Amino acid sequence: MSLFITSLNSGSNGNCYYIGNDTEAVLIDAGISCRETERRMKRLGLSMERVKAIFISHEHSDHIRGLPQLAKQHYLPVYMTQQTWQHSRLPQPRYPVYPLRAYEPICVGELCVTAFPKWHDASDPHSFIVTQGGVQVGVFTDIGAPCEHVVRHFSQCHAAFLETNYDEDMLALGRYPYVLKRRIQSDKGHLSNLQALTLFREHRPAHMSHLLLAHLSKDNNSPQVVSELFNAHADGVQVVVASRYAETPVFEVGATHSPQTSVV
Repeated sequence: MSLFITSLNSGSNGNCYYIGNDTEAVLIDAGISCRETERRMKRLGLSMERVKAIFISHEHSDHIRGLPQLAKQHYLPVYMTQQTWQHSRLPQPRYPVYPLRAYEPICVGELCVTAFPKWHDASDPHSFIVTQGGVQVGVFTDIGAPCEHVVRHFSQCHAAFLETNYDEDMLALGRYPYVLKRRIQSDKGHLSNLQALTLFREHRPAHMSHLLLAHLSKDNNSPQVVSELFNAHADGVQVVVASRYAETPVFEVGATHSPQTSVV
């Protein structure tokens, strides 16, 4: 059975990723409004009725801004670590909130979601692997550097959302203050295009079919720059730049599928 994936939005203005099958799905992060989430899914032919849970990677506002209304409106269970909840400053929930622990799989129907630690400047940040029937999709964003957890899981994925936050030259020559540049470049900041490319070239598995480049900086990166960089090394992997303004198409990911776009 295939998995279907899309980025509903990706960037500092909001992050939300959809992973599902024919009957159920999960959202990774909820950084755009409930209305915009519903609108974008409708345009893609995706039903909110399929969404069974929301998983939160960390407490930064671009990952939780839309959570209270979205979870309340559709009464969706939310999974996040205790520290993430404590630092989120979210209002008392009117939806169920469950603890998230590293390497403790959570089953949502046929989907299995496993969180694992990552390096980022948040209280207890995690990335995710979503699996079904041997097909694995990873969400690797907001990462300062590729730790062993990231490398190990990336090397097993059929598809991945991978952060390519900044072009090193654009950041160095840009208008950001020195302190902010240092924070972005630190091991608890964000992945550069070259860091992400190194991870892709050295650790992608032969069965990887889709790579969605995610969380691009508005000021310090360019979709054209990063697309050209990765496509030069794609070697059969379909490379897609996830937008900070709109949803991507829905992509079908399967153990034996060649890269393709699908509407479900």
